[in-house]
Amino acid sequence: MKDKVALITGASSGIGRATAEAFAAKGARIVAAARRQDELDSLVATIEASGGQATAIVTDVSSPKEVERMVAHAITTYGRLDYAVNNAAIEGVLSPITELADEAWDQVMNINLRGTFLCLKHQARAMLKCGNGGAIVNVGSVNSFLGFAGGSAYVTSKHGLVGLTTSVSAELAPQGIRVNLICPGIIDTPMHHRARKLVGDEIFDKGILPGVHLQRAGLSEEIAKSIVFLCSDDASYITGTTLTPDGGFTMTI
Repeated sequence: MKDKVALITGASSGIGRATAEAFAAKGARIVAAARRQDELDSLVATIEASGGQATAIVTDVSSPKEVERMVAHAITTYGRLDYAVNNAAIEGVLSPITELADEAWDQVMNINLRGTFLCLKHQARAMLKCGNGGAIVNVGSVNSFLGFAGGSAYVTSKHGLVGLTTSVSAELAPQGIRVNLICPGIIDTPMHHRARKLVGDEIFDKGILPGVHLQRAGLSEEIAKSIVFLCSDDASYITGTTLTPDGGFTMTI
């Protein structure tokens, strides 16, 4: 991946940050996007300290103008776009459907689903213009297949990524651009720890983690390796599909 360019959204922490570092370790030049400047600056400093190249741009993926600006920044800075990882997402609020505020629903959809649509739209335009093909990975969740009480907004947004990914893959495959979906299970990230607080450590450890065959939460670095694989030439015949690194969780359900 030396001198290729990888754009990662939600890059300030968790899976996004680990993915940016994993691409950089393979020689790719990094465009890191998220809403938190300080965390982005820290990521860029880490990559540069290891001899890599990186640039950061504060981006709200729910804003069409900001997404367009983000992709333009990648092209202006490095002259091309080879890989894109659409990882930015929020969990929103847990609420019964009868009490879920319209605004809460819209916020989750605007970032998780509409945001991925906007990213795909502008990333695909840039890749087609560059004419070098490319690979895009959307980040879903085991909740792209599994629902849970109180999670209607989050679950719906993640389900939507399945249809979005397979449709865009069919469109872009003839132009040499592969599009896949990765659906992590329980991963040790800031979002994971917020979820633990909501349900309680005891319920999580005794009621949820036992359903994971490997009996542990995954690591961001493990998901990052899977994402880099999907973008690599080793996955040259993989498009329009879903990879589910979940420690066996969905097999138990």
